Amino acid sequence: MAPTSENQEETLLITGYAKLPSTITAYRLYEVVAIAVEVNPRDGKIVDVDCTLATSVARKIVREIAWGYKLSDGIEELVQRIERRYWGSARKAIIMAFKVIYEKFVAYKQGRSFEQTEKK
Repeated sequence: MAPTSENQEETLLITGYAKLPSTITAYRLYEVVAIAVEVNPRDGKIVDVDCTLATSVARKIVREIAWGYKLSDGIEELVQRIERRYWGSARKAIIMAFKVIYEKFVAYKQGRSFEQTEKK
């Protein structure tokens, strides 16, 4: 969702990656799951989500799970949502990618540099 007004605050793009299980189709396509979220920098509200999963249904479910979630509330509830709704083989990788996204958001809020989050 692009900002519709000049007065609207700019959003952030934050990405997270995690290795997929080698036994699933998405691994053969990508090897890692990439999740990109567009986030309101004030409260961490996720306003858009995309990911590299093999099926449109899986991408849709991940989007539904994360859409509207506020990273400023921590990562635990988002992980619980994923565990409750996503029963695909990529579940652990999706959780790990969102944890990376959360760590990057926290680093942003603390004023740490991008490079500091990438070195982990």
